[in-house]
Amino acid sequence: MKRAVIVLMAVVLAATAAFAGTQANNTNTVAPTLQLSVNIQSAVRLTLSTGNVAAAHCTVTAGGATDYAMDFGTVDALGINTGSCNLFGPTNPGVDSAIYWSDYQLTPVFTSQSTTNNTITAQVTTNFTAANASVVRDSANSATVPASAAAFTAMGVASADTIATNAANHVAFNRFIGVAIAPTNGAGLTGAQTATVTFTLTVQ
Repeated sequence: MKRAVIVLMAVVLAATAAFAGTQANNTNTVAPTLQLSVNIQSAVRLTLSTGNVAAAHCTVTAGGATDYAMDFGTVDALGINTGSCNLFGPTNPGVDSAIYWSDYQLTPVFTSQSTTNNTITAQVTTNFTAANASVVRDSANSATVPASAAAFTAMGVASADTIATNAANHVAFNRFIGVAIAPTNGAGLTGAQTATVTFTLTVQ
């Protein structure tokens, strides 16, 4: 009879231990546990916005047919029209191009990456159909306001141009972009025109 009692007590203790996390008696405390699971992925973001260092700014608007849009307004190769932002008129009218330009801001954000090394590139992926119009950028890749038309160079079409290296995470910085209008004559050189520039942030 004594042996049977001992076996019964062992069974009761085992049952109490199995539910110790979610319930308990003869106490005023219970401490259940919860296991949480996630699948963390790396993430990158690159946003464009209106600049803040030039004398005038073309507004960067979001949405529409593309992610962002910028309108330089009415332009011409002699710089008679002032456009919507800033203008470097041709030094030799009829020979040099007029440069209509603006600053803009880029803000890179990246998380859960194995490194903070990064590059930001820009490339003309759809060019103007008019042969006298081309996209230009600030050659120095600097936040300093360009002093003249000579500070701009044609943006890459066949390949991308690097415009920032190891940009600070989640910090906006300024760059400059523009449209050069050459004093070319011929058919199909007037009217509304659009071009697309693709910016790429790579963290590696």
